[in-house]
Amino acid sequence: MATVTQPDAALAHDTFPINGTDYIEFWVGNARQSAAYYQAAWGYDVLAYRGPETGVRDRASYLLQQGKVRFVLTSPLGPEGEIAAHIYKHGDGVRDLAFWVDDARDAYTKAIERGARSVHAPRVDTDEDGEVVIAAIATYGDTIHSIVERRNYKGLFLPGFRPHTSAVKSNPVGLKYVDHCVGNVELGKMNEWVGFYSRVLGFFNLLSFDDKQISTEYSALMSKVMSNGNGRIKFPINEPAAGKKKSQIDEYLDYYRGPGVQHIAVATDDIVKTVRALKSRGVEFLQVPQVYYDTVLQRVGKIDEEIGPLAELGILVDSDDEGYLLQIFTKPVQDRPTLFYEIIQRKGAKSFGAGNFKALFESIEREQALRGNL
Repeated sequence: MATVTQPDAALAHDTFPINGTDYIEFWVGNARQSAAYYQAAWGYDVLAYRGPETGVRDRASYLLQQGKVRFVLTSPLGPEGEIAAHIYKHGDGVRDLAFWVDDARDAYTKAIERGARSVHAPRVDTDEDGEVVIAAIATYGDTIHSIVERRNYKGLFLPGFRPHTSAVKSNPVGLKYVDHCVGNVELGKMNEWVGFYSRVLGFFNLLSFDDKQISTEYSALMSKVMSNGNGRIKFPINEPAAGKKKSQIDEYLDYYRGPGVQHIAVATDDIVKTVRALKSRGVEFLQVPQVYYDTVLQRVGKIDEEIGPLAELGILVDSDDEGYLLQIFTKPVQDRPTLFYEIIQRKGAKSFGAGNFKALFESIEREQALRGNL
């Protein structure tokens, strides 16, 4: 069953302060076309560019932003190097979940002292707008955490990026900030990575779900949610559990060729408006049977929203002791059934929709069956 774990004051202490998510970087096959998709369908502004025209010879990157959500889409300019190898192995996917900190050198030193594996030591990138200090440590699979200090920088984003102008006007859909990012790891590895976030970064186990709660007739998984002290960074970590057939985590691991970021949850203040806009632009969402809505209010209690629009759009509802939340999940946003998105609106709830797990995972299994992967 789900359990809420209160942090031990002696153990749950951030190794270094994290102000929030600085950016999420994707390594993709065609960054220009991916940027066009996120602009047209999701309403992100394409704010900046880095590539050959700005002096970078091996890659092209586009900075996208909506609210406090910042995505960087990066493609290689040839078949050589780690970006091309990453895409060949994983397809389009998340490479970097970057932390915004006040002192990158101190944060990196403390993480390494606590057992983190270095990706690169602190380096100073400069331009006419100042300097940014960036270091990086490894996490599950080929995913990394950059550690970004920008207190001495007044530029748009990072040195090397230049403002990007587009003839296309973006139309935002109301996305506010990254609520949480979910990682899928191999069977037996969840507790190892829970230990990593606890030991190296001082995160605590906010919630735990076992295979009795997250299960259907055919498949199951286990999950633990790790959070930093101020709650701005939350990383649920999933692993598969034994079942009659292949779980969604197994399918992800097969197609991604290893552990990685499964989905990114982005917050909105008006989920009905946001989802309507996204659907009108072609974003596809998972759907649950309409019978779900016959009893949902009996389970969650009174809510502010009318049930009709929620049922029409397929938005799920769950509650905890502090309020309720509304959530919906997209289908994978690339041909490999790997990365997808969650849209979430919190009305006080601090949980993650445990009451919706069965309906949600049955919906995912229907998609798996269509792909021949259940």
